Amino acid sequence: MRAGSRGSADSRPGRRTTRSAARSTTPRRGPRFTGRAVMLGALVLLLALTLAGPLRQYVAGRQELAELAAEHDELTRRAADLQAQLDRQSDPAYIAQQARERLTYVLPGDRLVIVGDAGDPGDSASAPSDAVDPEAPVPWYEGLLGSVAAADG
Repeated sequence: MRAGSRGSADSRPGRRTTRSAARSTTPRRGPRFTGRAVMLGALVLLLALTLAGPLRQYVAGRQELAELAAEHDELTRRAADLQAQLDRQSDPAYIAQQARERLTYVLPGDRLVIVGDAGDPGDSASAPSDAVDPEAPVPWYEGLLGSVAAADG
């Protein structure tokens, strides 16, 4: 080997061999974003934008499906209530009870008692009278019409 080669120690005075030591203490940094990292980020962004629409439609579809399921349950419950009402109304005892309550039907031998107001037992209901109290205050428009009629003759 030659005396000036890199691999051997140089015995000449004034020559330093600190180049490899300087490189090891300050590592050389590459660019922060490489072309490969930028391309990967762009692809991830494109994938997110591509999947955003279908994902939103999927979530909206699931929500609509849940609403329709709740509406189905409500309609099923209402149909069961109506069927129970139909079954109840086909019962002759229920029909007789409703006729007695709503139409005040009375079976032969039963007594019908109708309770009126809490007045005297001898009071009878009187129709409202059309007589006007002469001391009652007269509205202004009736007074005006009365005075016009009196002035007209």
